[in-house]
Amino acid sequence: MELQGICHKMHAALKTHSVTDQSTRKANVEYKFILDRSEIDLPFSLGQEIEIEWTGNIYCVSCGTKTSKSFSQGHCFKCFKTKASCDMCIMKPETCHYHLGTCREEEFARSVCFQPHVVYLANSSGLKVGITRIGQMPTRWLDQGATQALPIMKVGSRRLSGQLEIMFGSQIADKTDWRKLLKGEAEPVDLIATRDQLIEEFAPKISTIREEFNQNLEFNETLELMEQERPREFIYPVESYPEKIKSHNLDKTPVIRGKLQGIKGQYLILDTGVINIRKYTGYEIKVRAE
Repeated sequence: MELQGICHKMHAALKTHSVTDQSTRKANVEYKFILDRSEIDLPFSLGQEIEIEWTGNIYCVSCGTKTSKSFSQGHCFKCFKTKASCDMCIMKPETCHYHLGTCREEEFARSVCFQPHVVYLANSSGLKVGITRIGQMPTRWLDQGATQALPIMKVGSRRLSGQLEIMFGSQIADKTDWRKLLKGEAEPVDLIATRDQLIEEFAPKISTIREEFNQNLEFNETLELMEQERPREFIYPVESYPEKIKSHNLDKTPVIRGKLQGIKGQYLILDTGVINIRKYTGYEIKVRAE
């Protein structure tokens, strides 16, 4: 079997859902492959020998132009420099500059940046704090390979969520260590206790930030504690983790091959190494399975 198309990040969703006790919800994660923007069932299964080949072509995911290099995960240079989705504030939301009148695309700001966001705690390679739009739960956690997650605050804008992330980030990590992520399951963390400790410790700063953002009359930038939320737990389709991490790179080795041992976050775990599928957004690839 062979499939060919322009690669996009895999779609992760929850397969089954069950309440494991009174305070935790646990679910299995399943994946679908995205080629040419079409969602398809995975063309391979655990234990199967697979091959991924890059044809040498890259197409901008925004305008469709063929490009010699991918910028910001699948964009040509022009779109990278002009699209709001490629601006620095996407990586650093606390630097949102819409209020300064310098946003690249006003419609993007209204449809993305000024939509309700959540600040969350997650456990992927260890405890971390992060942000995402409410509509991106649980996708954001699954893309990061989190085994636990807990929303702790609901806010009215991306910039406000970024300010809170920076604040909490002074105490806990805001990044995932992808190598630790792929070496095994992180030790469980009591997310409820961590949340309560952080909220108590940062109460004065939270109050100050709330007052500052409540003065914005154009957008609803409120801040709400999500005290009724329960932790989520996620189980990934992984048969075994590698003892040593070797990362495949299609730019250097256009054809990779190996037996599929698992999928976690946006990574395929092969017996020959791991590959971050999201990294190759916009790449035209061929996928073969035996």
